[in-house]
Amino acid sequence: MFRTLTMGLIALSAFCLSPAATLAAAPDVLTLNEGWTFRLAPGDPALAAHPEAAGWLAATVPGTAQSDLLALKKLPDPYLSDNEAKVQWVGLSDWQYQSEITVSDATLRRDHVDLVFEGLDTFATVSVNGTKILSADNMFRTWRVPVKDVLKPGRNVITVDLASPLKTMTPKVAAMPYVMPGAYDSMFGDEPLGRNSSTYVRKAGYQYGWDWGPRVVTLGIWKPVKLEAWDDIRLADFHVEQVHLDDDVAALNAVLDIPSDKVQTVHVRIDITAPDGATQTVSQDVDLFAGLNPVSLPIRIRNPQRWWPTGYGKPDLYTVRATVIQDGDAVGAGTRRIGLRTTQIRRQTDQWGKSFEIVINGVPVFAKGANLIPFDIIPTRVTAAQQDRMLQSAVDANMNMLRIWGGGTYQDDHVYDKADELGLMIWQDFMFGGAIIPYDRDFRESTRIEAVEQVKRLRNHPSIVIWAGNNEVQTDWENWGGGTDAVKTGVAPEERDRIVIGMVRMFDQVLRGAVDQNAPGTPYWASSPSTDYDGPADQDNDGDRHYWKVWGGKPVEEYLNVTPRFMSEYGLQSFPVMATIEGFAQPADMQPETPVMRAHQKYDKGNGNKRLMLYIRNNYGEPKTFADFVYLSQLMQADGIELAASHHRASRPRTMGSLYWQLNDVWPGASWASIDHFGRWKALQFRAKRFFAPLSASLLRKDGVTEAHILSDLTFEKALTWRLRTLDLSGKVLSEKTGAVTVAPLSSPLAVSISDADFGDPSTNQAVFEVLDGTTIVAKVYGYAAATKTIAWQDPKLSTTITPAADGFDITVTAKSAARGVWLDIGALPADLSDNSFDMAGGETVTVHVTTDVPLNALKKTLKVRSYYGSAGPEAK
Repeated sequence: MFRTLTMGLIALSAFCLSPAATLAAAPDVLTLNEGWTFRLAPGDPALAAHPEAAGWLAATVPGTAQSDLLALKKLPDPYLSDNEAKVQWVGLSDWQYQSEITVSDATLRRDHVDLVFEGLDTFATVSVNGTKILSADNMFRTWRVPVKDVLKPGRNVITVDLASPLKTMTPKVAAMPYVMPGAYDSMFGDEPLGRNSSTYVRKAGYQYGWDWGPRVVTLGIWKPVKLEAWDDIRLADFHVEQVHLDDDVAALNAVLDIPSDKVQTVHVRIDITAPDGATQTVSQDVDLFAGLNPVSLPIRIRNPQRWWPTGYGKPDLYTVRATVIQDGDAVGAGTRRIGLRTTQIRRQTDQWGKSFEIVINGVPVFAKGANLIPFDIIPTRVTAAQQDRMLQSAVDANMNMLRIWGGGTYQDDHVYDKADELGLMIWQDFMFGGAIIPYDRDFRESTRIEAVEQVKRLRNHPSIVIWAGNNEVQTDWENWGGGTDAVKTGVAPEERDRIVIGMVRMFDQVLRGAVDQNAPGTPYWASSPSTDYDGPADQDNDGDRHYWKVWGGKPVEEYLNVTPRFMSEYGLQSFPVMATIEGFAQPADMQPETPVMRAHQKYDKGNGNKRLMLYIRNNYGEPKTFADFVYLSQLMQADGIELAASHHRASRPRTMGSLYWQLNDVWPGASWASIDHFGRWKALQFRAKRFFAPLSASLLRKDGVTEAHILSDLTFEKALTWRLRTLDLSGKVLSEKTGAVTVAPLSSPLAVSISDADFGDPSTNQAVFEVLDGTTIVAKVYGYAAATKTIAWQDPKLSTTITPAADGFDITVTAKSAARGVWLDIGALPADLSDNSFDMAGGETVTVHVTTDVPLNALKKTLKVRSYYGSAGPEAK
């Protein structure tokens, strides 16, 4: 949100005011991120095995005990080999953090001195000079405490005692007659199976382990710390409320929250800078009462420049600055960057049920994208550059939406700032990952405060176009069976009702109220998947859908039999590229079922590689080597998700969204991601760049008929021609059909269909469908009438030439005969390819641009090109 809120000067060492400053009312802010130390808590049982952590050690704030120990090389890297087990003791231990600050007499003469923790992970007791001032229990909240009475001139000591979430909760959970179901079991024996404590803690659920990531239960001061000193007034919050928007005028309110100790008059000035640099100012005197003053100044912007999602227009942003002036001095200022747009979920009864459309500025937008999980298991070590690369990669692959999934954390402001700039829509979950929630009042109230704080923090971001109450909680209760059914049948009816009422209160009332009251221009959706409590969750004909029967065992072709209104989760696994695997495993580990490879496969407690092999064997055969297994896992994933996403786009307007699971990884390993932990694109990400393109094409074969669709997200009519050819593997044209079509805006017309009989011999033929704008091919897709493993591929004798080009090189690939899944492997070189994972006809050439600073000899030495040919043999019996 480009969010700054300042109330004076930032002190850099001792927190004191100069004599001149004491004459002004400007509050001061001292950042307290430096000078922290940490140690194992005195008396913790882990001291016996880890005496190296007994003394005070240098700490980083924001940070965690795990990241600090890693930085000091006192903990093995949990991402390497099978080291995950060797770091579990940290999350099972209590830790103590401490810092000394110097406070001046001048500071203590201020009316108020507040200590502010923007995030504590999670069970934390804070003391100042030995006096307890705070007990925290929610990772997602900010904690502000008055500390003037416990500070003294000179040296002061701040101590933060962090209790292990596992040790804190395990005895409480053990005493419960039953445990809320839905969380993942620990693989390390630190909690009894089926009695997981994470459900009862307001902490990032993924850190307890998920089916794509390790178990690293962090604890620490994970957000910035500051000391604020002020007198009779401060600016507590500032946001811009959109009241009305049309092409002629935007009606806004600049809303400020100003605590004041007395009746007084201040001057408030609002400065607005438009995307084109034009400026305007609104100001007025405001009479304050003693207490928290909500202040609102109306703003009118003529001929507003709207914020649009990428592909639909420019993501124009306005900068709005508020300044509070007391007796001629600026005592508070805040800056917000906003976008003018309307957003709604359009739900209308039609022939397929009830629609689910994201409508931005009156335009129904087909949502194309993926689910975003946290960037790392330890969120404090994520850099802005990592975040930027991931979001830019999404836009580069023609995505226009990311769903920030509810089992992780609310992201840093920077992520939403970047999404605003890129025109990348955000579906924002509240942080519930799928487990059934406790229904007690204290849990609900803590979550309510969390929700209000997070919605207020994020409400000015135009990229956030929908808030959702949770991930999969409703469908867990209704559909998952297993432990959930055991609870449903094992408790008394009255208790079962209390559980259901608790979920409805939280997700239909508390969280909905937080959004409706604090971000009224953004729609709320009770759960994903759901029908917003209009009926059962996870339906094809209403609401959004999570479809997991493919990967659950059904073949990928089953995707064509599922046509939801909005698909917000579906996916297939793959391994990352070999360069990434070689970073965590040794040559002896390079088999799917070795201990290290199982440790980096979290699905089904390490058994997921068997499922991967099932899907590889279905269509591709038996991998000959481990490298072939890795390659084929990515080809399978890319083919399957392309099939599903193309079907979704071809089903417009019945289906209006396709968000696959998942975009990114928290660590290096097997997962559903299309980009690995190091930012390297898998085959799926390259393929998404094509199947999510604004103008794309699909070939979908079902029941012996292949349909060719033109997929258009263009907002204007477009005259195009198309060509559908069948070729033999040498590239000889066997048949050809052509046509012309005027494609309506935002549509997916069927251009032509062919039967298997038209296709010819499925073991020797391929189809290619091209869409042309004049003589330029703007979309191209290959299709087959048989499984890849049954086609009589010949060695394509792939060859490459490399020539210098702007920002790097061009690689031209030539195939002597048809090639399936051509892959250019550049190892660990710091380079980006414009294309990869593509099919070729016999005699075809394809040029791929490489953006890199590496010299030509390094690229030539590293580059390897391969295809499906030779990667698989007969299936094992």
